[in-house]
Amino acid sequence: MNIYDLLKKLNISYDEVTHEAIYTVEEGKKIDRHIAGIGCKNLFLKTHKNQFFLVVLEKDQELKLNDLRKFLHVSNLHFAEEEYLHDLLGVIKGSVTPLGIINDKENKVTVVIDNNLVNKKILCHPLVNTKTINIEYKDLIRIIEYLNHQYLILK
Repeated sequence: MNIYDLLKKLNISYDEVTHEAIYTVEEGKKIDRHIAGIGCKNLFLKTHKNQFFLVVLEKDQELKLNDLRKFLHVSNLHFAEEEYLHDLLGVIKGSVTPLGIINDKENKVTVVIDNNLVNKKILCHPLVNTKTINIEYKDLIRIIEYLNHQYLILK
């Protein structure tokens, strides 16, 4: 199933814009004025025990990895290598998106969503960094639950 089929199946409405490939939060800020929603940054992290976390934050929010380690109760946390992006989420660097869990058939990735995004419309890539869609927070949760993934709300 592709992401658009899933959105249709779950009856999730969204708007979409097509644009040049973007790889950074700074480049993404140019897109924000063309579509309603909160721009996000997505961090794909792993532990030395191969636990994987996809952290979704508001684009300008700072996050200290030490604070996140404590929240997740893990001792080691670092950015996952690109091979894991491809193998688990089916995306390349610069295209990380919470929607990538559609490709994580073994449910290895836990999604961590910052509390600042609760009840907001968020912007994310539909698995490619040449498009951006907006979806409601509640719809993102519906997708995560439909795909049987764990998620945490970062406070």
